[in-house]
Amino acid sequence: MSAPEAPARPPRQSPLRRILAVVRNTWRGLTSMRTALMLLFLLALAAIPGALLPQRSLNAQKVDKYIADRPTLGHLMDRVQLFDVFSSFWFTAIYALLFISLIGCIVPRVFDHYKALRTPPVAAPRRLSRLPHHYSTNVEQAPAEVIAAARKQLRGWRVIERSADDSAQVTLSAEKGYFREFGNLVFHLALVGLLVAIAVGKMFGYEGNVIVLADGGPGFCTSSISAFDSFRAGNLIDGTGLTPLCVRVKDFRADYLPNGEAQMFTADVSYQTAQNLADNTWRDTSVQVNHPLRVEGDRVYVQGHGYAPTFTVTYPNGQTRTQSVQWEPTGDATFLSSGVMRFDPPGGMYPSDADNRKNQIAIEGLFAPTAFMHGTLLSSSYPALTDPAVAVDIYRGETGLDTGRSQSVFSLDPEMIKQGRLVKQTRVNLKPGESATLSDGTKVRFDGAKQWANLQVSHDPAQQWVLVCAVTMMAGLLVSLLVKRRRIWLRAYPADERDPAETPDDKRRTVVEMGGLARTDQAGWGGEFDRLRVRLLGGSPTESTGE
Repeated sequence: MSAPEAPARPPRQSPLRRILAVVRNTWRGLTSMRTALMLLFLLALAAIPGALLPQRSLNAQKVDKYIADRPTLGHLMDRVQLFDVFSSFWFTAIYALLFISLIGCIVPRVFDHYKALRTPPVAAPRRLSRLPHHYSTNVEQAPAEVIAAARKQLRGWRVIERSADDSAQVTLSAEKGYFREFGNLVFHLALVGLLVAIAVGKMFGYEGNVIVLADGGPGFCTSSISAFDSFRAGNLIDGTGLTPLCVRVKDFRADYLPNGEAQMFTADVSYQTAQNLADNTWRDTSVQVNHPLRVEGDRVYVQGHGYAPTFTVTYPNGQTRTQSVQWEPTGDATFLSSGVMRFDPPGGMYPSDADNRKNQIAIEGLFAPTAFMHGTLLSSSYPALTDPAVAVDIYRGETGLDTGRSQSVFSLDPEMIKQGRLVKQTRVNLKPGESATLSDGTKVRFDGAKQWANLQVSHDPAQQWVLVCAVTMMAGLLVSLLVKRRRIWLRAYPADERDPAETPDDKRRTVVEMGGLARTDQAGWGGEFDRLRVRLLGGSPTESTGE
């Protein structure tokens, strides 16, 4: 007895074929609608940290404070770019994969829908009684007359009439709801357009933040990125060619509720555009939260505010220096603020530059818009500027401005204090008009405070397209939800074709069969089919139909 033959091995594929098969299967999986929906969900999930955590592009100081309060966890979160979510590598990867997936699954559907629009409704099934909804009756009109009357009632449907070559049978195929798929495609194409518009805005847009003093402050001009305190440019923007714009804040008003919660910020500003720079004319307007100034594609927002204490230093020779510098709110709702001010002596007061550096004045401390004292400790009880006061340390020595090292505008360099190059002279609490006198006769007077506004200049060349795509998405979604895909068939034939014994010649001469099929949802199709049947063939609305 011979041994059974071993089954033939399938031929081995070449490495190139295996690679192509992997690429093909990967592409099919990536461009499926299920994958697109998963990526869309992941994109929404990935955006949650950007809404819950402080972001560097919006407020770098909050990020630094968040990391300082949580040294271990904060640095770990920073390494995975949770404070730069929308520019992180993982968010960009999800964004790019979603874009590719949508393109890959939408383009074939567009061609399929185009073919469906050019394809006539399908012929009537041989047995309409097998459809979910069907109806049969006898009428006296001829088959052609029945179909012609029904066709007039089907306005808005795509219909095609077919006649049998070997009999008097006439069928009518009708279909509607093509706009459902059209709306679905419009929704997804608009979603792709929205993603493209956002990407274009990120590449060609920019955002700059600047703190501007109110009540006669110098304002700023967008002549270069150096005019901003922070500037974020798109990947294809080098900071040149900014829209010409100058802004001054004439007055700033903050409205508060009785509990101290901010209700509205209003900045009365004057501005110049490129057309106004030649004749030096200024235009006046008001800027509020969510009501920006729109100028030549740029938007100027009010993002926050604070206070800038004013100090005057009077030197022993009688010369004075006055400064108003913004101080940073400490995060307290009462706008208790901290900051620092630095003063250089007047030129020629000391014999050398070295002596000038050794006699610089620095002021560091707290500012309260509405002072509330706990003994000698200063705090604030309300955010409005009703009873200002400061608690400051006054230093003399080298402030570090000439060292070339970067320094915070809100705190002194601790190294200068540790090395003894900056020495504390006194600690005092001051009200407006009060002063402190140093050992050499220098007087430091607190004059009060001004308000400052944090303005953001934002440029997004694709913002109109974002709006258009968003509105188009909603319109396409509504169409896809409201439009229903339906198919019906009518078949009319002489009664004696099927059973001449049951239908005498002097009785009704035509049998009409009607069948219906819901191509999408089944909800409500039974009642709709009955209403359509009454409209086309008459009869009682309550007459039963087969299901």
